[in-house]
This record gives sequence, structure tokens and C-alpha cells, in this order.
Amino acid sequence: MGWTRTRRVAASVVLAGVIAVAPAALPSAGAETRSGNTSSSESAAAERPGSKTPRPPLLPRNFRGKGKWIVRDLGITVPFTWQGKNGDSQMVAGGPQYPIWFTNLIYRGSLYTLTYKWPGLNEHSCSRIPGFDLDDVNQAFKGSRFVGRETLERNPRRHVNHWRVGVVLPKLPPGKFLRFPLALGDIYVDQNNRSTFWQVLQFGVQNLYDPELDEWLVMDTFEHKPGKVTLPPRCQSPS
Repeated sequence: MGWTRTRRVAASVVLAGVIAVAPAALPSAGAETRSGNTSSSESAAAERPGSKTPRPPLLPRNFRGKGKWIVRDLGITVPFTWQGKNGDSQMVAGGPQYPIWFTNLIYRGSLYTLTYKWPGLNEHSCSRIPGFDLDDVNQAFKGSRFVGRETLERNPRRHVNHWRVGVVLPKLPPGKFLRFPLALGDIYVDQNNRSTFWQVLQFGVQNLYDPELDEWLVMDTFEHKPGKVTLPPRCQSPS
């Protein structure tokens, strides 16, 4: 959800924020999955020639979609929009009439987050992390791990490729070392188009305001047309 200035590494994971699931928790978030084989045409569209693994998610330069932002442990679901234009992008969850309202942006080479409303939060400054853009997000996705082909049991059903991306610190070799999962994301993209995002679960320090440290985004629509990205006035001179 909201990021502070010290969370740049975690932010690169989740912005697609973003980005993203404990698979066992998926049905309780309102979108069931079913693992299984898809048609040969769907599988072929998702795979590289000569490879059994699809190509990783790729956040496009231009897109627009609508859905829901779900914070299940708080019992809160609010409207959600995600839009991109010329490489900039913006997430908006909720609004002034909802218990949750925030926006996250990649805008002209910086990452911004502004939380207008959140239960128990009295701090509403805009945070900016410079030197962060669409390429950073997609570079993080290149290191994601393929979980499998699944079906989101919605109306309509969505045939997706499930990916997991994470940041663990410190970076140490295999063995008995103390390490911490800084951020995890489970990302579900369309099997026929890795740039169409249908669902993301974010878990980690980027969800610091949530008691269970996890939040969902579930898309109802996702179009590959330019959206609208607007930097809030409060972020024009962020603290």
C-alpha cells in the first residue's frame, strides 16, 4: 500500500505494483483459482519457442483497468483503478467516501505514494523515491518464478500464468543463515498476453499499515489503451 522513502527495494517488487499471494488464501479474497491444463493454443501463446516456461510478466507503457482493492483482515473492499500512459502509471484505491483512499504513481522517473485515508492513520504526507521507472518494475519481474498455469474462477473465468516475485535480505548463499522476507508478490497475468494483469497479492513491509501485511488487487477490466496519470498537488513538493 503506502511506501516510505526507505522501501525502494520492496516497492520494485509490488508496483504493479506492486506488486502481489499466498495461493491458499486466494478463495477467501473472492477469486478462486484452479490449477490445470489449458488448451494447446493458450499454452502455445504463453510459451517461448522451445521452452516450457512462459515469459515473465511485463507491465505495458499504456493501459487502463478497473477492479477492487481488498484488505480482507479489515473487512474492506474498495473500487480500484490502474492506468498507464507513456511509461508512467498510477494506482488509485477507494476515494473520499471510502474508509481507504490512496494513490501510488510512477511519474517522470520517480515513485510516489500518498495515503489520504486509512484506519488508524493520521499521517498523510506524499513520499517520493527518485530514480524509479517502468524499466525498474519490469526488471524485477524478470527475476520472478513461474508457479504454474491456473484458472481464476470468476465471471468470466480467466486463464492465467501465476508468478511469484520476492525480495529476501540479506543476500546469502544456501545454508543455515538468518534471512528475512522483505516483500513477496504473487502476480496473475493472462496466458495469452503477459502484459494483461488480472490479479496481484502483495505481502510484506510495503503493506505496513495492514495488520496482516497483505492486500489484494483484483482487476475486472484491463485494456491496452492509454490511461490517465495525474500527480496530486500534494506530491508536487513531497515531504
